[in-house]
Amino acid sequence: MKKAGLARFFYGLFFLVRFFYTLEKSQREPFMIRAQALSKKFAAIQAVRDLSFQVEKGEVVALLGPNGAGKTSCMRMLSGYLRPDSGNALIAGRDSCRDPLAAKRQLGYLAEHAPVYKEHNVLYYLNFIAKARGLAKAKAQTAVDDIFQSLNLNSIAFQPISTLSKGSMRRVALAAAVLHRPPALLLDEPSDGLDPIQKQLVRSLILELARNSAILMSTHQIDEVLALCPRTIIMAKGVKLLDQATDDLLRQSKYHNAVSFVASESIAARAALEGLSGVTGFEQNAADGRLYVFVHGNKPQGQLIADKLTQKNVPFSDIRLEYGRLEEVFSKAVAEAG
Repeated sequence: MKKAGLARFFYGLFFLVRFFYTLEKSQREPFMIRAQALSKKFAAIQAVRDLSFQVEKGEVVALLGPNGAGKTSCMRMLSGYLRPDSGNALIAGRDSCRDPLAAKRQLGYLAEHAPVYKEHNVLYYLNFIAKARGLAKAKAQTAVDDIFQSLNLNSIAFQPISTLSKGSMRRVALAAAVLHRPPALLLDEPSDGLDPIQKQLVRSLILELARNSAILMSTHQIDEVLALCPRTIIMAKGVKLLDQATDDLLRQSKYHNAVSFVASESIAARAALEGLSGVTGFEQNAADGRLYVFVHGNKPQGQLIADKLTQKNVPFSDIRLEYGRLEEVFSKAVAEAG
């Protein structure tokens, strides 16, 4: 009996030491999410090829690409649910394949089709998730209360999950993924199926979580990237094409620093601005009559253009400085990749 008790003691001690080692290592690890030369092939299809990047605590990084780009395969490899053919997927310094339990403790993963227990109501399900995550009773209660408030779930707390709309079910799945406030988050299309009000709730939550977490967000929604992600990775056909600050990508757009306004007399407006220093061309949107004036260099020319139109008595309204179009840069990068 003494030997059995001693064995249990050392067995427990081993796991306690391992837990604190994992915790201390995750706190030292500068990159909470890291892909190292990840590759994955399905039959003849190369889903992901030699993909490398990292995400630090405090970053929200967009993984942007068309359908079939390899975004979901990348997320599944990082989460440990799909084994790569080669390369390493690391969460807080722990290998998702070689040490999956340690990696998953540091991770929250919202899958593209996140599983939920539809036979339960929302409150029961999220309490179950909090318990499964090992949260102490008081901490679990606080976590559940906070996520109900953040995602406006109170009105559906006792509703069976099977009866929820697509948007409400997506919010419940997101709540389950982030409930324990992990240092690393993988969010695959977090706004899928949400209405504008629900989208705003989710965006606010993601920005709040980013204070203490590294977040990789797979999406094809440009407005989501512009609202949340200071950095963007563009993928196509399993390959990383670009990995830059979102603002730097916008500067690559032909619309960056263009000046646009609504012109009822577009011919007169063009004539007034033709030959103006720095003006290189024009483009008009036939749908709303907005005229785009392209300028040379990075110096904003909005005031100069407004003054010239006023001087020439050309009517105009709603003048604005354009920051660039990410969809244009994205489409060009994908097209050039073939």
